[in-house]
Amino acid sequence: MVSVTQFMWSSFNYTKRKLILENFTPVSAFSGGILIGLAATLLLLFNGRIAGISGMMSGLIKAPRIELYWRLVFLMGIVLGAFIFHLIRPDFYHPRTNFPFWLLALGGFLVGFGTRMGNGCTSGHAVCGIARLSLRSIVATATFMLSGFITVYVVRHLIGW
Repeated sequence: MVSVTQFMWSSFNYTKRKLILENFTPVSAFSGGILIGLAATLLLLFNGRIAGISGMMSGLIKAPRIELYWRLVFLMGIVLGAFIFHLIRPDFYHPRTNFPFWLLALGGFLVGFGTRMGNGCTSGHAVCGIARLSLRSIVATATFMLSGFITVYVVRHLIGW
């Protein structure tokens, strides 16, 4: 029997597929989407809160004490889930090596700046905001996706990193 991945990529050889999509498989993408949607839905259902990670993180600093517990539990669940997945599939993800630290730091700063400027991050706007048909979230998501596409093009094709 042919797997979904083999069926979808049977016309590509391994090298092309590796260059195009690295670790993508439809099953992992679908499973991840289901889990993210389920987590966002459960948080909204039980807490009445939108699952925006940047809002949760900033809430750890300035939220009332009563809000601290659920924020910590949700954020620790993200870290713990990634750790458990790594224990199960240690070969699944290989971090990029020999990348300049200053560029990683700059990227992190720019993501944080954009998150503040856009009043939210991808999880809040793209996952939860679009699901609620929020025009602000649709515009924000289109903006940061376009910015990401342009950045990848410039970094990979014009600069050559």
